[in-house]
Amino acid sequence: MNRLKDKVAILTGAGTREVGDDALYGTGSATAILFAREGAKVVLVDMDSGNAERTRARIRDEGGEVEVVETDVSQPSQCRASVEAAISYFGRLDILFNNVGTFGSGRITEVEEDTWDHQMAVGLKGMAFMCKYAIRRMAESGGGSIINISSIDGMRAGFRPNVPYGVAKGGIISMTRHTAVHHGRANIRVNCIAPGHIHTTFVSSLSEEDRELRRRISPLGNEGTAWDVAWAAVYLASDEARWVSGVVLPVDAGLFAGSPLSLVDNLMDG
Repeated sequence: MNRLKDKVAILTGAGTREVGDDALYGTGSATAILFAREGAKVVLVDMDSGNAERTRARIRDEGGEVEVVETDVSQPSQCRASVEAAISYFGRLDILFNNVGTFGSGRITEVEEDTWDHQMAVGLKGMAFMCKYAIRRMAESGGGSIINISSIDGMRAGFRPNVPYGVAKGGIISMTRHTAVHHGRANIRVNCIAPGHIHTTFVSSLSEEDRELRRRISPLGNEGTAWDVAWAAVYLASDEARWVSGVVLPVDAGLFAGSPLSLVDNLMDG
């Protein structure tokens, strides 16, 4: 407890469609709940304020300090407004959990322009502008921690064709490294989490066949949850990670560590 005491955190994509001990949470919502439990004051940024209000209710029920800002991160002016709202509510900014994304599936020969435009606007440009405006305010407070959410699909092709999604997630990894180098002297750390085969609301439409394939491929034999990503984010946001910057941390049960051939035995089991 209190690993993030008195820090102020913005979390994008922080809404949830479900609440409760057995609910299927998204990574933004789960991370917001853990940040608040660890003593942070949290600002929930989401395009759907109703979903964000569900997360806020859970945090308030547990005694946390929390506000909601309805934001479309594809609009730079709204990114800036969400950062300024956090300053207005709590007077400073220490942490940005940069989590918004959207699916863009298909092979490169199949994807239309509007899919590319939407994926880049939300999944990459939105993250860039959240970083831009957060860094300015963090520098005024003596530094901070930015955690960008990518995917192992940003480092290799997924098991279903999703080129726009993978390209955006790869861009997030590159942006993380550049930003970490450029703003380290302002005491701002920038890291990236690359989840793999995490079962959240974001992928709740996956067929049971696809979920079973994910479980069988996994070196640990199962799917992860939003809470697995959230605990990694708590570490990266905390002072325990004071010397960690520019890192891409896979949270994927070891999936990215293996070659396709090394996973064959997993597929043959069962």
